Amino acid sequence: MPLFVSRLSSLAISYNRRNMQNLAVITGASAGIGAEFARQLAAQGYDLLLTARRADRLEALAHEIGNRWGTSAEIHPADLADHDATLALAHKIESLPNLTLLVNNAGFGIEVPIAEAPIEGQLAMIHVHTIAPYLLCRAALQTMLPRKQGGIINVSSVATWTHGVGAANYCATKAYLTSFSQSLSDEVGKQGVTVQALCPGYTETEFHDTPTMDAFDRAEVPAKMWDSAEFVVKTSLEKLNSGQIIVIPGRKNQALAAAAQNPLLSKLITAADRVLRRR
Repeated sequence: MPLFVSRLSSLAISYNRRNMQNLAVITGASAGIGAEFARQLAAQGYDLLLTARRADRLEALAHEIGNRWGTSAEIHPADLADHDATLALAHKIESLPNLTLLVNNAGFGIEVPIAEAPIEGQLAMIHVHTIAPYLLCRAALQTMLPRKQGGIINVSSVATWTHGVGAANYCATKAYLTSFSQSLSDEVGKQGVTVQALCPGYTETEFHDTPTMDAFDRAEVPAKMWDSAEFVVKTSLEKLNSGQIIVIPGRKNQALAAAAQNPLLSKLITAADRVLRRR
C-alpha cells in the first residue's frame, strides 16, 4: 500500500507540473516593447506578471489581455530605480513556482553630456539597466534551476557596440547587459535555462519621446531605420530556443553592430552621427 500511494503521489506531482500554466514576468510592461511582449506571450497562452511604474497603464493592459486571450495578468507597480522596490519584486519572483520566462525590459535613455547631466538621473538609469536585471535574474534562477527549465530575455540594444555624445552611461549599461547575458548563459545554459540578450535598434515606441530624451530629434533618423515593437518581439521569441544568445532584429541593425565593432568603420559611424546631429 505505501508503494502504491507513493506512485500515485508521484504521478499527481508529474501531472500538476505538466498542466501548470506557464508564467512570464515582464518589467517595463506599461508600453512599447514590454507591452508587446505581454500581448504576444498572452497569445501563446502565458499567464503574466506585469510590472512598471505606471499602475493605470498596467491595469489597462491586464484588462485587454484578459478580454482578448483569457489569460491571467497580475500587475505589480514598481520603480526599478528604487533598490527596495527591486528587492521586493525579486522576492516575489522567487516565490513563483511556475515561472517560465523573465523579460527584463525596463529601461530609459538620457541624452545629455556627462558633465551636464544630473547625477540622480544617471544613477537611476545605471540601477535600472544593471542592478535590477542582475537581482531579478538571480531571483528567477532560484525557481528555474531546480526544475532545469526556463528562459530569460534581457532587452539590451545595438548601443552595446556604439558610443556617442550624451549617451555614455546608456551605451555602457547596455554593453554590461549584453555581456552579463552571455556569461549567464555560460553558467546556466547546460542546466536547462535559456538566456537571450535582445539588441534592437531604433524601435517605434515612446522611448524617444520622454523628457530625458528632449535632445533627440526623430527627423534625424531615416524612416527605414525604424522597426516596429511587434517585429522586435516576434524576432526575440522565435529565436529564444535557437541557441542564439545575442539576437539583433533586422539586417540593418546586424550590419550596424558588425560595423561598429570594426575600429575604422566605428570612427566613421561616430563622425557621421555628429554631423547628422550637428555636434
